[in-house]
Amino acid sequence: MDRAELVELLSPEGLRLLDSLPPYDSTLDVVKMVGDLRKAGHPPALVSAVLTQSKLRAKAVPKFGEFASRMLFTEAGLEQATRLQVAALHAGRFVAAGLHRVADLGSGIGGDAMAMAAMDLAVTAVDADEVTAAMASFNLAPFPGASVEHSTAEDFDLTGFDAAWLDPARRTAGHGNTSRLGASDYSPSLDFVFGLAASLPIGVKLGPGHDRDQIPAEAEAQWISVNGALVEMGLWFGALARDGIRRSALLLRADGPAEMTAEADSEDAPVAGLGDYLYEPDGAVIRARLIGDLARRLDAGMLSEGIAYLTADTLTPTPFATAFRVLETLPFDEKKLRLALQERGIGTLEIKKRGVDVDPAVVRTRLKLKGSGSGTLVLTRRAGHRVALLVERVA
Repeated sequence: MDRAELVELLSPEGLRLLDSLPPYDSTLDVVKMVGDLRKAGHPPALVSAVLTQSKLRAKAVPKFGEFASRMLFTEAGLEQATRLQVAALHAGRFVAAGLHRVADLGSGIGGDAMAMAAMDLAVTAVDADEVTAAMASFNLAPFPGASVEHSTAEDFDLTGFDAAWLDPARRTAGHGNTSRLGASDYSPSLDFVFGLAASLPIGVKLGPGHDRDQIPAEAEAQWISVNGALVEMGLWFGALARDGIRRSALLLRADGPAEMTAEADSEDAPVAGLGDYLYEPDGAVIRARLIGDLARRLDAGMLSEGIAYLTADTLTPTPFATAFRVLETLPFDEKKLRLALQERGIGTLEIKKRGVDVDPAVVRTRLKLKGSGSGTLVLTRRAGHRVALLVERVA
């Protein structure tokens, strides 16, 4: 979307037209809808803009819930936006630290700024892209404590601000299809971001797979997963970092949040013999390197050194890992494995793997599965040797 299209979209006619459209779903006849809107006299650029927004609003519901129907998005802005549930946790940090005026540097379409404003923080959303900043202005309009500035993070004057939140751009510029950048090309740069921590309490959103060697020693690093999907790593500095915590795995689940914390990476547990149960830690626990602490909670050992599977003889329910009952150890040989699965009538197979160089989709095709049964196969290493485990999910 360019500036001219945005002006048309933000016109009274454009917003009325957008709000008049039926909720977007896959059953809509988009070609007919375009034709009807053009026959009604709406210009092609406006028709394209409102249909794009309608589609993006539907796509945004998992992140923004009911708020999505009153927001504006770019494709790239939505992809990079923080889920509202997670943004509320970010905002809560600033509130808990007694901070009041926050600069959201690299605000995108304004998801984090919305959560901050909803918690009565005075927030200024700052974005270098003119179109994105305009959309943030629209999205933040219902919040009197929020304002928007079109500026780079580096050029924005932070005088009078208590703290800053930064979400460096990790993809190339643009509103549609973009590509990932290396850490050295983030905007603003990590040197600028971490340098700012010397003068202000700051929070920083980075990808969950960000190089851990680049985490400053003074930062609290928190990995967050939502319903099992790893979504971000947050770094917290100064008053926003919790005392005595440098590593955290926070799980947001349907039955409520759960968190593991530690002063540092935990030492892995010793390798143990295969027990009756196999545990697959949540991605946040793995990234936070708290697998050893989890193993000790479960009275479990590592299945193999350096591989994030745990094993134990007893089942201990935990929100921090998925548990499987080990049914059988099968040959790690494609032909023998195919015969073994055929003998057991398994036609639907979930394949999980760690520590072995295989493509589960390719393996599944080659196994030529037949039968009415279903199962889960874990391809991994046990004490350094390749192993295939037939398991069933229990928690």
